[in-house]
Amino acid sequence: MSEEAREEQDGSGIPLVFGRVLKRLRVQAGMERAELGRRTGYSAATITSYEVGRRIPNAKFIRQADEVLGAGGMLIDFIEDMERAQYPAFFQDAARLEKEAVGWHVYDALVINGLLQTEEYARAVFTMWRPLLDEETIEQRVVARLARQEVFERKPAPTISFVMEEALLRKGWGGPAVMRGQLEQILLVGQRRNVEIQVMPNDREEHAGLSGTFTLINTAKGRRIGYGDAHKGSRLYTDDQTVREMEDRYGILRAQALTPRKSLAFVEKLLGET
Repeated sequence: MSEEAREEQDGSGIPLVFGRVLKRLRVQAGMERAELGRRTGYSAATITSYEVGRRIPNAKFIRQADEVLGAGGMLIDFIEDMERAQYPAFFQDAARLEKEAVGWHVYDALVINGLLQTEEYARAVFTMWRPLLDEETIEQRVVARLARQEVFERKPAPTISFVMEEALLRKGWGGPAVMRGQLEQILLVGQRRNVEIQVMPNDREEHAGLSGTFTLINTAKGRRIGYGDAHKGSRLYTDDQTVREMEDRYGILRAQALTPRKSLAFVEKLLGET
């Protein structure tokens, strides 16, 4: 089997389709990979990864390549699809809704929420993933996760709240330095006026979240949507009864957790102990 044939097998789906179009446009322009890389600020190896669908390019590269290759917008048309392809299939719908959300409310019990994660914590999480992820997929998902945090800079600012289990703050994932940086990140984000972070103490005798973690999403068009995690997948809920039940559960969770002020004080105390 030729090297080119082996490369073609590396990618799949939309990234591979984009890569084939990118390669065709580059060849038609009489340009080597190294030259395209030089003119867009990437290595020839990275261009190869894009062309065979192993890596997913960001919007900046796509716009640059479209201009350099004179594609007339052909590559730019892929931007939205490529942004969705950064995420695992089960999260793609939620990621799209996240961009439209004016309200985003989360209960977490297994891992600190992706919107709050530092780069180092996110990398530790993806490195522990089972089945094991290859290094390029880990890096791709870390970049995509950090890109989601642009939601904090959006104007008008969405209303965002988190309820998280105390146990998440005490886990040593990634080591002491990683967890220290993660606690600092939570304190930093918690200072934002549109963000409220609450900790559910381990010693609570009553708990409304025993049925699992979930997210509530409110869109600018008035849609109220629930999102629940599940093994190897997730599900969006749009029927009024289910969403209302999730909203009721979240309200009780917030009442049972520490207040936002006491929660940040608790995180600061933990930080002092690390």
